[in-house]
Amino acid sequence: MLIKDFFENINFFKNILYNFDPTKLYKIMKSIRILTFLVLSILINQNVLACKSCGCSASKESHTHSEKSTTKEVITSESSVKWLANKVTGSHEGIVSISDAHLHFEDDLLTGGNITIDMNSIKCTDLEGEPKEQLEGHLLSDDFFGTKYYPTAELEIIKAEKVSADIFKVSAIIEIKGVKQNINFNASIKNGVAKADLVIDRSKFNVRYGSGTFFENLGDKMIYDEFSLSVIIAYEK
Repeated sequence: MLIKDFFENINFFKNILYNFDPTKLYKIMKSIRILTFLVLSILINQNVLACKSCGCSASKESHTHSEKSTTKEVITSESSVKWLANKVTGSHEGIVSISDAHLHFEDDLLTGGNITIDMNSIKCTDLEGEPKEQLEGHLLSDDFFGTKYYPTAELEIIKAEKVSADIFKVSAIIEIKGVKQNINFNASIKNGVAKADLVIDRSKFNVRYGSGTFFENLGDKMIYDEFSLSVIIAYEK
């Protein structure tokens, strides 16, 4: 049986060889090559068009993104910083000047900025005459802000997230007396004016005078560590 099958298979292959037409095979192979070329061409063209489309879109988006990124210069003459400090027996308040500042916006949304405070400009507004001069001189001394060595304070806005129509949650780094600390606060921004209220713990910046954090038994001489700043920033529209 095996021998019979063997010879039948030989005869089958003989018939294929006798009927083999090289011309037909060449035409078939040629048709296959043409079809393959057409399919590959279509696929390549589609990919190229898709890439071009993505590239143009990204380029356009990047261009638009760049156009909508702006830096606004702060109008220092129309801006202000008011301070308020409390002690056991009362409080004092005053002002300090902004020497330089700018804000960054993306699509009219706050994204960053830098504010430089002139610490030598500290003024007390609730006293007059000699008491006023004494307090201002004391604030400039090493007991407090040491402006001889640290003439400026800096606020760098790292991130701002819009939480409502005009309110932004701001994350920033503040530097006082060469010490940097993170600070978070809310700011309202509307019609070219940014407003914010900050609460700062002076003990974190090595401002020790009259601080219960560093000294005991101060009694009514104690000055609370936290002081507040009310900031109004006017910038170019």
